[in-house]
Amino acid sequence: MPVLKFDAESLEGIPKSSCYKLPSKTMEEIEHTCPQPRTTLTEPAAFADETSCQCKAPHERLTIVQARFGTPIDRPVRVYADGIFDLFHSGHARALMQAKNLFPNTYLLVGVCSDDLTHEYKGFTVMNEIERYDALRHCRYVDEVIRDAPWTLSPEFLEKHKIDFVAHDDIPYSSAGSDDVYKHIKEAGMFVPTQRTEGISTSELITRIVRDYDVYARRNLQRGYTAKELNVSFINEKKYRFQNQVDKMKEKVKNVEEKSKEFVYKVEERSHDLIQKWEEKSREFIGNFLELFGPDGTWKQVFQERGGRMLQALSPRQSPSSSPTRERSQSPTFQWPFTKTSPPSSPKAASASISSISDGEEDEK
Repeated sequence: MPVLKFDAESLEGIPKSSCYKLPSKTMEEIEHTCPQPRTTLTEPAAFADETSCQCKAPHERLTIVQARFGTPIDRPVRVYADGIFDLFHSGHARALMQAKNLFPNTYLLVGVCSDDLTHEYKGFTVMNEIERYDALRHCRYVDEVIRDAPWTLSPEFLEKHKIDFVAHDDIPYSSAGSDDVYKHIKEAGMFVPTQRTEGISTSELITRIVRDYDVYARRNLQRGYTAKELNVSFINEKKYRFQNQVDKMKEKVKNVEEKSKEFVYKVEERSHDLIQKWEEKSREFIGNFLELFGPDGTWKQVFQERGGRMLQALSPRQSPSSSPTRERSQSPTFQWPFTKTSPPSSPKAASASISSISDGEEDEK
């Protein structure tokens, strides 16, 4: 694979638009049909066997300096990244994002290994190869997906797909009897490192599921999966279902407690409001009572006014000093008839005097 020999000094002063153009005569003679990076995200990325680079010109691999300087629109930098991509997660997406943004004009090809190859060299996968291919097609950074990618990259594979650079994290990847499967790529100057995302990986996700196996088994039983589908024994199935029932009861008790607390809180709040209103009404009532019946209240003034009027009505009116005085006539005094003595001192004497008077009257007749 021929390589264009450019360095940083030779690029100084050369217009960007003419750095990587082939001679005009060659461009006119050659039909250039190299796929371009995706400009729309309304459709998934294409598969390599459906849309591949059909350039009839010899592929001239770019150097790092050329790629970073920028290439024409019709000559994107073809970057390759490979992996298993089982349980596609944010760590995978971040690595592909870095590969896509390595150069100003990047066409990202992603190779996904088949199930047979993965099970032989790495282990069993959660997702099958069809699911893993489809997951990569729907990543926004991917322009093309290569199915059944090789475990170790060969010159023939790199030439077939017109690959300029290979992107992967810089940690040596020992596999298939090699200390680092990317060693020959690094020696050829085609390797571009990306950074791993700490704390997230397929192995980490599987570890979480295995660690909390009972929780997820109960979860799926509760969602309608059968014990046979989950490969759960009869005894464990009953145990998980019983635990689910216990959890439901706990949840109900918890809900009742929360509702009770809410009810008590509302009652306390209502009681507080009632007590506060009662206190306000009581103060208002006491104030009104004191205003009416207190030492200086309205009723005392009313009683005083009425008492004065009654006294004025009961007491005799005094005659004016200028009016003439009238002598009061003496009331006639009772005199015992025919006697000049004083009235009898006792009832017997009185009766004796009366009988004597009656006898005298009879004699006169």
